[in-house]
Amino acid sequence: MVSGAGFPFRADHVGSLLRPPGLQRARDAFANGELSGAGLYRAENEAIRAAVNLQEELGLQVVTDGEFRRSFWHLDFLTAFANVRRVAPRVRAQFHTHAGPLETAAHGIQVSGKLSRTKPIFVEHFEFLKSVARSVPKLTIPSPSVMHFRGGRDAIDAVAYPDIEEFFVDLARAYAEEIADLARAGCTYLQIDDTNLAYLCDPGLREQVRTRLGTDPDELARTYARLINASIAGRPAGMRIMLHLCRGNFRSAWAAEGGYEPVAEVLFNEIAVDGYFLEYDDERSGGFEPLRFLPQDKVVALGLVTSKQGALESKDALKRRLDEAARFAPLEQLALSPQCGFASTCEGNAVTAEDQRAKLALVVDVAREVWH
Repeated sequence: MVSGAGFPFRADHVGSLLRPPGLQRARDAFANGELSGAGLYRAENEAIRAAVNLQEELGLQVVTDGEFRRSFWHLDFLTAFANVRRVAPRVRAQFHTHAGPLETAAHGIQVSGKLSRTKPIFVEHFEFLKSVARSVPKLTIPSPSVMHFRGGRDAIDAVAYPDIEEFFVDLARAYAEEIADLARAGCTYLQIDDTNLAYLCDPGLREQVRTRLGTDPDELARTYARLINASIAGRPAGMRIMLHLCRGNFRSAWAAEGGYEPVAEVLFNEIAVDGYFLEYDDERSGGFEPLRFLPQDKVVALGLVTSKQGALESKDALKRRLDEAARFAPLEQLALSPQCGFASTCEGNAVTAEDQRAKLALVVDVAREVWH
């Protein structure tokens, strides 16, 4: 599976980009009733064209739309399913930054009836991206596990779903329908963003899973592996799928810490994707030892370049880190990327557009020198 047209892309990125000021102003004007939906759509198109041009000018062989049509990396997609709605924050989420803790309110998700996909969700987004890209267009979508993890059993209507397994079946079916339509639209590279498997690496969050969800965290990892597999089982042979593990990315903050060891065997050997984006920008991600479980037919894009701080990494430091990782997985199965997106929500991280450009250029330059 590692071979294929352009895949793996040795220089890649997770997807979201800082929203340009003009797009932010258009969004504000739309929210205030000063701009029509058509006007906002034109502003999004203009911003996406510019973002694609930037990525291609830097030498990236794969491009995204920056997630410019979204406010959140996950909620815009998940709440498009029937009987799914965003609910007001019920708990305060404890995030961490390099400057100290950050407490914020986390929106929840409520499933109030039978879940279904009544129409395409991001297919039109992909079609526009494909129409303006010369490089390979990549779409990013949230993992189906996100629909369950935020609220667990309590957030899913017990009348509609007396058996939680029926919910997982419907959820996988809805995802499969969207992926099938994306394939028909010409999508050959799909990224699934999963926070929850990364959260299951954090000792404190593992304990919360036991107490709040009443579930063994190791069994939950296997449940999510089956859910993801069922969601992507019908993808065509020509579609590559990468799974991005994220410990949280909100205004340069994160929610979880801990190495990948607790989920490594399930992650690498029980989830039928082509590869992974793994955060490895600092000590909170642990060591490279879990890469020893990587099968020969999969690839890992190492997120060695942080998207949370503006300081630029050195080429030599990145190459040393790649050498360290290659002790546990062959270099030909590795790639390089930023650790996460630059703007998982419309607020963006505490970096500048110049920082973002420099970091993407650095990824391309190092990849060229390492993999020629």
